[in-house]
Amino acid sequence: MDLLTATSLPASQPRPTHVKVDLDAITHNYNALQLHSGVKVMAVLKANAYGHGIGVVARHLEAAGASAFGVAYLEEALLVRALGVKTPILVFGGVVTPQIPDFLRHDIQLAASSVEKLEHINRVAAELGVRAKVHLKIDTGMERIGTHYYNCGPLFDAAKHCTECDVEGVYTHLANADSEDLAHTHVQLERFNTCVSALADTLGFMPVRHVANSAATIGLYAAHCDMVRSGQALYGALPAPHLAGRVPLKAALEWQSSVVFFKVVKPGHPVSYGSTWETERNTRVVTVPVGYADGYPRRLSNQGEVVIRGKRYPVIGRVCMDQIMVDIGDDEAWNGDPVTLVGPGLPVSDVARLADTIAHDILCGISARVPRFYHRSGQPVQP
Repeated sequence: MDLLTATSLPASQPRPTHVKVDLDAITHNYNALQLHSGVKVMAVLKANAYGHGIGVVARHLEAAGASAFGVAYLEEALLVRALGVKTPILVFGGVVTPQIPDFLRHDIQLAASSVEKLEHINRVAAELGVRAKVHLKIDTGMERIGTHYYNCGPLFDAAKHCTECDVEGVYTHLANADSEDLAHTHVQLERFNTCVSALADTLGFMPVRHVANSAATIGLYAAHCDMVRSGQALYGALPAPHLAGRVPLKAALEWQSSVVFFKVVKPGHPVSYGSTWETERNTRVVTVPVGYADGYPRRLSNQGEVVIRGKRYPVIGRVCMDQIMVDIGDDEAWNGDPVTLVGPGLPVSDVARLADTIAHDILCGISARVPRFYHRSGQPVQP
């Protein structure tokens, strides 16, 4: 038996560091976002469903009636298809030309971001004898992928003449929708609306228009168009503090661990690599089996907090690959006591602030070696 096989065998009891996902919360958020926007919601599943588990979330949302899914890469879409999911899937990322046949064979929608890409998709579809489903991607100010708004005419003309392509949608992405100052967002919307105003005349119909990410879904009705795309809000993470209270979201994920070691550290003794933190008095320190290999950011060294017995305590010293140390002062904690890394008393927005990053970064960064457990109606669900 080699080392990889040995270490991949399941233990009789799962490791204490784990994630709990409330599928009812995801359903609640999906319905709340749909009610708030008044249009269809594309559920965004990229980055392992923002750390929640792409396969389980996809099957759950399909059963709940989700109308469309969005992912970043073909490989994510193929994983969802392999699970038997039939819901339409759009891949947002730039199309890698050799992968086009895989898109078409598995009925996955492509982002047509240029005339050249669209014409190539059309040729491959003709060769395979299948229909290609595409969304025309317009760049209105992100400068990432897509045809510039001021040069969209040739793309629309190509779409008319690419007879093997069904234009399912047209879209753009907003760069600053989570800002309190929406000046640039309104500029992008104006560019998009002006650009697509002639599309119906060119094609003879208007495909589904979608612009709004989570922030615009919550905070900007003008961006709702025919469909909105929701990622972090779908999982209960607020895109920005000023959007609080507008949609009743529920956090779907809790990241938990437990105390595995307890010690009293004497004054003048440094803790962890680099000796960046040192005790000033007798201090009770507990060790928690989570580290940057699990996705717990090293940026939380001497910055992070956890919750033990309902109280927040600071992470001290550098975050290790597999462990962190926590200063509980004169308080008590015992081996086996639960430790909240993200969850009640410590929302992901607070963890992100302490790490000087965004909630996406924390959620998407939880690594594959952290087991996920799922619940619905208060009962465990097998993935």
